Amino acid sequence: MSPTLLDSFRSYIDRHELVTHDDRILLTVSGGVDSMVMLALFAAAGYRVGVAHCNFQLRGAESDEDELLVEREAAKYGVPFYNRRFETAAEMERTGESMEMAARRLRYAWFDALSREEGYTAVAVAHHADDSIETFFINLLRGTGLRGLTGISRQAGRIVRPLSFASRKEILEYAVAHRIPFREDSSNRSTKYLRNKIRLGLIPRIREINPKFTGLMRRNLARLTDAQLFIDRSIARIREEAVASDGEIDTIRLDRIDPAFPQEFVIYELLNSAYGFKGDVIDALCRALHREATGRRFYARDRVATVDRGTIVVAPIAPGDDCATEVPLGAPRSYCGNAALYYEYRDIDTIDAYGVPPHIAQLDADRLRFPLTLRRWREGDWFIPFGMTGRKKVSDLLIDAKVSGPEKQRQFVLLSGDDIVWLVGRRIDDRYRLTSETENVLRITKEIV
Repeated sequence: MSPTLLDSFRSYIDRHELVTHDDRILLTVSGGVDSMVMLALFAAAGYRVGVAHCNFQLRGAESDEDELLVEREAAKYGVPFYNRRFETAAEMERTGESMEMAARRLRYAWFDALSREEGYTAVAVAHHADDSIETFFINLLRGTGLRGLTGISRQAGRIVRPLSFASRKEILEYAVAHRIPFREDSSNRSTKYLRNKIRLGLIPRIREINPKFTGLMRRNLARLTDAQLFIDRSIARIREEAVASDGEIDTIRLDRIDPAFPQEFVIYELLNSAYGFKGDVIDALCRALHREATGRRFYARDRVATVDRGTIVVAPIAPGDDCATEVPLGAPRSYCGNAALYYEYRDIDTIDAYGVPPHIAQLDADRLRFPLTLRRWREGDWFIPFGMTGRKKVSDLLIDAKVSGPEKQRQFVLLSGDDIVWLVGRRIDDRYRLTSETENVLRITKEIV
């Protein structure tokens, strides 16, 4: 007889030592089928748990009904219930993040604080095997490299994912068989999100070709995870040989990397895992190495890598460094501090509205001179803010907006030639706005990464 989901749940936790019965486990429960089944399994297995629910107040009455259901179920099991209502829309407006990014940051910060305050030693999240498969395809399309193709890890710090072994189908069947109540988030049916496009469009078609696709992908992800572990340990050995540290400055000696190894891959692993450099930034750095472009600088969130005569010097970004980078025509993205700018080139007929929130800029592409330049703002910078006819200093606009000192240091501008075309995340220049004569549009979206 095949094991039940509860048997498999217990076995998976024990085999991977995710938690013990001595732990106090905070369960993150949304009201959806995955997290409601997770709550039922933990209760049936006799663990000490509490329930945390986030109400992001984005779906009106739906959000409130989710909250009530989770509160009732926590009471039924006799476990502590914690609820937090977030002003998510306002936070998105403030930071320029997407809904997914803002919600993720808000909830994990709360889970961490709640765990410290209430003495929880682990936080359980109800990601399952299908979530990992979807993440594989999302990262494949984004070009994140092998590390992104390993799916969602079963454990990261105090975060554990005890349903990683189970499929969405197995979880739903368990909920139906045991009459576990749950709610369906209406946004899960919307194909405007990439994950849902993969879940509702791509994966069902693959399953038509191979009905055993889920099991096959579980094994693939396991092999990819093992491959990444092997790479991590190999890179650690290469780092010992090739990287010299002097305080906060690291120098990567390329002549100390075995020439039999694929050099660009090794550079990617060294720069991405330890310092957070993105794949396309590393690609540009490797091209500069081949051209022997000594002095070229490339930026991560808080580090700068400089090509210097057969070495790569990695150092913290100095306070006075304006982090200037070029944005060539056709570039898909660029990075500024802890944010990414995503570039889309569109015909004016595809633009639904000229009015957009501050984290999006729509510019008349035919007025721009490429490559554009992205850098921190400088004293003396000026532009003509959208809706105005006269010049205004960037410093004055930031003062008027009551921008804090730390935020000012993180403020970037996008330039065409010497003209500031966008005070990033705040205001475009009026000279580059869309007009009745515009034919081609550069649409830029800022997202926190």
